Amino acid sequence: MYNRVLLKLSGEALSSSENAFDPKVLSKLAEELKEVHDSGVDLAIVVGGGNFIRGKIVEQMGIDRVQADYMGMLGTVINAIAVQNSLEQIGVPTRVQTAIEMQKVAEPFIVRRAVRHLEKGRVVIFGAGTGSPYFSTDTTAALRASEIKADVILMAKNGVDGVYDSDPKKNPDAKKYEKLTYMDLLNQGLQVMDSTATSMCMDNDIDLIVFNMNERRNILKAVQGKGNGTVISKKGE
Repeated sequence: MYNRVLLKLSGEALSSSENAFDPKVLSKLAEELKEVHDSGVDLAIVVGGGNFIRGKIVEQMGIDRVQADYMGMLGTVINAIAVQNSLEQIGVPTRVQTAIEMQKVAEPFIVRRAVRHLEKGRVVIFGAGTGSPYFSTDTTAALRASEIKADVILMAKNGVDGVYDSDPKKNPDAKKYEKLTYMDLLNQGLQVMDSTATSMCMDNDIDLIVFNMNERRNILKAVQGKGNGTVISKKGE
């Protein structure tokens, strides 16, 4: 069982076809996260903002890339507050920290304060990415995991239970990998996370587990090392 984990959630993981973030989806997610918290694990979360806005799409509309990325960062803050509210409604203590200071709604990111919150049993949710453009929330997850000295990054996927050699939704013969190294990701061009995030995880020897979050209790199973996702590590062990 891992002692300190960082969960990477996409913005789409909070949404439905009707809503940018869906109360029913958030409620179900919160119950899953409460199980992890109650198991005694230190839990931190990085959430994306793709359910609201994607930088590349905004850029295609003629908006400057830097401004588009900042718009995406603000979307992640909305999602972080939504996750916080859902957790606190069921009695889970939380803190939201943002890389862009907005003290009316969240704490500024300070690594020592974040670690102290975890030690006190609070779930820490990181918003606003790294605070700088040109960096994805994958890179944010790798950076925050390195800073708080997390044992593993749990990369939650919607409907995909690991890493495959091709798209399993398009190719029924796609091969699933049980274990990989970070060099495998880079050499084979497997689209798990961007190369910056991959290199950072490898350099800091942080495990990565890619799993399907749509199955009941899969987050807790991944924390306990009992999941059926793909485990990626520096040495592939």
